[in-house]
Amino acid sequence: MVLGIAAAAALTAPQAALADDRATVAALDVAYQEAVKRSDTEAMDKILHKDFYQVWGDGQIMTRDELITRVKGVKYEVQDEDPGTQLVHVFGDTAIVTARIWVKGVRADGTSFDRRVWFSDTYVRTPEGWRYVFAQVALPAR
Repeated sequence: MVLGIAAAAALTAPQAALADDRATVAALDVAYQEAVKRSDTEAMDKILHKDFYQVWGDGQIMTRDELITRVKGVKYEVQDEDPGTQLVHVFGDTAIVTARIWVKGVRADGTSFDRRVWFSDTYVRTPEGWRYVFAQVALPAR
């Protein structure tokens, strides 16, 4: 009986930690989207890993610094994950978030955009906490 209780406790603790990691990364990804919407580059800086880069569906690659610079020149009306689309998978010290996001706003050159796209964001656990290290953004749905 004691062994059964010990075994159950050993299985429950990792599941609780996994659930905590999922919740932490899910909230961090939503916080990141909110920071982008507000052009809050300070908040983005805290979340982004120093080696971050993003790959767009058309093959364009953007570094961390390029992304932060670009966000400064955009006025976002919407930058929100569609409710119910977010999935978070944690594999040890790596987590992947997939969701559909609605983005709407005006670029620095005055052109407007309004689209929904699927993305996958990769986070890694560092001594400072979870950091956003890689993004893959699909082409806009037709």
